Amino acid sequence: MLFNISTPGVEIQAALQDKINQKTKPIGALGKLENIALQVGCIQQSLNPQVRKPCILVFAADHGIAAEGVVNPYPQSVTAQMVYNFIEGGAAINVFTHLHQIDLKVIDAGVAHHFDPGLPITHAKLAYGTKNYRHEPAMSKDECVSAIQKGAELAREMALKGSNTIGFGEMGIGNTSAASLLMSALCHEDIETCTGAGTSHTGEILQQKITVLKEVQSKHAEINGTLDILATFGGFEIAMMVGAMLAAAEQKMILVIDGFIVSTALLVASKLFPGVLHYCIYAHTSDEKGHRVLLDYLGAEPLLQLNMRLGEGTGAALAIPLIQSAVAFLNQMSSFESAKISNIPA
Repeated sequence: MLFNISTPGVEIQAALQDKINQKTKPIGALGKLENIALQVGCIQQSLNPQVRKPCILVFAADHGIAAEGVVNPYPQSVTAQMVYNFIEGGAAINVFTHLHQIDLKVIDAGVAHHFDPGLPITHAKLAYGTKNYRHEPAMSKDECVSAIQKGAELAREMALKGSNTIGFGEMGIGNTSAASLLMSALCHEDIETCTGAGTSHTGEILQQKITVLKEVQSKHAEINGTLDILATFGGFEIAMMVGAMLAAAEQKMILVIDGFIVSTALLVASKLFPGVLHYCIYAHTSDEKGHRVLLDYLGAEPLLQLNMRLGEGTGAALAIPLIQSAVAFLNQMSSFESAKISNIPA
């Protein structure tokens, strides 16, 4: 499982910054859009970068523990129901991707439901959900590696189709619990810091969720190593996102990172291959409790703060137009010279 992820060259950075500064505006007046333009130009090693065929991959899978209902108020069957909602165009991610003309791919990574092979989704199911990590590891190491490899294959397919900008989304009842366990293990944070409302956990129910996750941690206390941690606590959707992120970075794509669960997949990916972080733009700060702490750990500066915690890639779908705006001003906005405007205040 090797990925050849190179660090974007910095030689072009000065020329890009000069081009940004010569636009008809005060220096820094476009704020984070200027940072995005600089980052995208460095990723693509171009003074005229482009956003081509942006897409969002939504990975869906079930988690064994969700069948017990101890960490999730919604039944496990909602995962499959939401996949049908994606197919029918009724989810928030459908609305946003349609509005902004972003290609949407829905992937069955391991939903505990049989989907008709003719449905317009990517059929990549490795199993009908993971095992219950309350009793045993969620995946075998071989299953985990297979999921990473499948995710990588899907990202490479998008690159071959001409996309250079890829956002990530997920759907899976119980996956905030998996993300909390992964974050706690990899960031060495208390599980309380990493665990939030998920699908509306509050009060005593939230405390029950934390108690169960502490029990899980205790059972698997000897687990070590990034892949073993992912296999023990993760889901097929998270593992596939890890592979897709690594392959996308290998292809020098722009990675648009959504909320808490997607950021946790990135955390795993960065532990395996740290260079992936150079290619990431962070869409938003989720209202899920652990996300802000995780973003700080990753050194991230998200574009939006909209108090969202939906998942599905919705934050990424809202951020992609901002990335397009940053590239557009760099390519289309007049310079002081071309507009014959003095750039020195009188």
